[in-house]
Formats: sequence, structure tokens, C-alpha cells
Amino acid sequence: MSSENELTDYMGFQGLLDDEEILVRQTAREFVNKEVLPIIDGYAQKEEFPAHLVKLMGQLGFLGPTLPQKYGCAELSNVGYGLLMYELERGDSALRSFGSVQGSLVMYPIFAFGSEAQKDLWLPLLAQGKAIGCFGLTEPDFGSNPAGMRTRAERNPDGSWILNGAKMWITNGSIADIAIIWAATKDGVRGFLVEPDTPGFSTVRMKGKWSLRASVTSELILDNVRVEEEKSLLPKVKGIRGPLSCLTQARYGIAWGALGAADNCYQTALEYSLSRVQFDKPIAGFQLQQKKLAEMVTELTKGQLLALQLGRLKDQNNYSPAQVSMVKMNNVKIAMDIARTSRTMLGANGIMGEYPIMRHANNLESVYTYEGTHDMHTLIIGEKVTGIAAYR
Repeated sequence: MSSENELTDYMGFQGLLDDEEILVRQTAREFVNKEVLPIIDGYAQKEEFPAHLVKLMGQLGFLGPTLPQKYGCAELSNVGYGLLMYELERGDSALRSFGSVQGSLVMYPIFAFGSEAQKDLWLPLLAQGKAIGCFGLTEPDFGSNPAGMRTRAERNPDGSWILNGAKMWITNGSIADIAIIWAATKDGVRGFLVEPDTPGFSTVRMKGKWSLRASVTSELILDNVRVEEEKSLLPKVKGIRGPLSCLTQARYGIAWGALGAADNCYQTALEYSLSRVQFDKPIAGFQLQQKKLAEMVTELTKGQLLALQLGRLKDQNNYSPAQVSMVKMNNVKIAMDIARTSRTMLGANGIMGEYPIMRHANNLESVYTYEGTHDMHTLIIGEKVTGIAAYR
């Protein structure tokens, strides 16, 4: 089975998809094969984001794909969205991260919480890839506890707002045309649309990463940033539930995306083991190597079926954030394990950029802790099954 042509399917997973979902997956796979795989190692090595792909992703309907067609979006099912994330992360976590941020963390809150004017202005631009967004929630001192944020927004008598604070680890931060900034106010957490040329708003690109090297990660600094309420404030949400609902959307995409990275690693290891000859036979013929392959394909298959069931529940609007936590926690963990095991099968070759495994393995180290750490998702599930919150 060629990793360029078909995803790993041990249990007839694709037979459970409808025609539109199959077409979405095939379209995304062709895009990744043609536009991403030939260049992504070079971009990761240079620590650069392949920004030229953004408008093409928009043309293909990859940005905000579950939102209504009236805004130029594809209006896909949640399963279709998940399959898209699977294929994008098969290319690289940076591409899936971009898609997650643009769709789930920027376009979704504008759609769900924005005014009609805000939606009409920003959603078509973001859907076409003519504008890039970022999501400012995490702070230097507050990651897993967003309710402790120190960024503040104060309302002036004339109806404008003044924002002060800093956001850290922000994907797309230094290349964004619009930032959604979550800030504490006297009435609870509120969301604001802030354009980067607003006086007092600045960004610092974070370099020197060993993970997500093809993704732009930045710090956002807000120093007496003044915005107009009508243009900037998201009017339909108040409180921490706003940003948390966005994170649930993004975590769902990650639960699928991590499997794409795992699939790419597994298929690379499988193909390598069939061609690598030691002691006069392919290493795939040795018991220990077959054990590794069997365990990897089993975990990948379980992850696919878990993600598919979550997607079906989400399409029925019959799911919970705790269920999303389970699938994100499980699928990222098994993806990390598969990447590491695959690397051992390639030996020294596994660390080379010629193969995708070490790049995926390093990326997954970040995916393991962002959008809710593995440990926090464990405790969310624990609270769900016991009724007792262990983290407060």
C-alpha cells in the first residue's frame, strides 16, 4: 500500500464514509501529495511557514469548511472536516495547525459570537485565504488555567475599549491580519477583533523551536490598544465559555489530525521494512518488526474508529467536550507512540529529513500539550466519570 495513494484502512473504515466525505479526503490527499510533501522538509529545516499555500487552501474550501456557504465556506460535515485535518497533518502539523486556527479558533467565534457586520466582513476573506487570523488566549503565566488571564480590557465612556496584556504561543501571530484577543473585563471575559496595525499592538516571532518548525508561533503584546466597540467587540458571548467552546472545536480537529501524522509514520516504516534487507531477507520478515507493525496498525485503526464515532455524534449535535477530550488525548498519545516506534524501524535513517518520521515526532510533542495538555484531558475525563473535579 503506497502512502501517497491511500490511507491505512484495516477495518473498512472508508466504507463508513459517504460520497462527499470520500471526495474531501481524496482532494486533501492530492493537495498534500502535490503541494506539501515535496517541500515541507525544506520549510521545516528553514523554520519557515509555506505561506504561498494559504490561498490555494482557501480555493479548495479547506478554511472554515463546516461554516455556511453564504460566507464562501464549504459547509462540510464534521466528519468531512476531520478527514481534511487527517490529511493536512499527514503533510505536517503546521498545515493542520493553520487550518485549525483559521477555522476553529478564528472563523468559528466570529460566526458564533460576532455581529452580522463582523461576519460579513471577515468570514469571506478568511475563507478565501485573503486574510489570516490568530487566536489570543494563552498567556505567559496562564495556559491550562485561562480563567486566570491577566490581559485586561476597560471600557471608556465613549464606548471604545483599551486592551493591555500579553499572549504567548500564538499560532499565526506574526502573519495575522486579524487577531481574536480574549481579555478580562468587569463583566467577565470578552472577545475582541484587533487588527495588527492598531497602535500599541505588536508581535514577536518565536524562533529556535525544535517542534512545529514550519509553523509561525508568536507573542502578542497589547500596550494601551484602543478599539471601537462596534467594530471590535464580539457581542454574543460573555465569560470563559466563549474561548473554551472554540478550543473544543480545535481539539476535535486535532483528534483527527494526529492520526494523519501517525499514518504517515506507520506507512513509511512499513514500506521501509519491506525494502530494507538484513541477513538476506527484508526486515519485515522478522518477528520483532512484525510485532511493531501489528501494534501500530491496531492502535491507528482504533483511533480512526474513535474519531469517526465522535464525528458522527458531533454531526448529530449529541456530543460532549469530555468526549472530545478522550479522543484528543488518546489519538495524540498513540500518534506519538507510533512515530517513535516507526523511527526505531528505520534505525539511523529515521532521523533524516528524507523521511518524515522525526519531523512528525517532534511536532507531536507540541500537539501533546497544546489545546489542552494530555494530563488536563485525563482529568476532564476523570471528572466526567466520577463527578469530582481533581484539578481545583
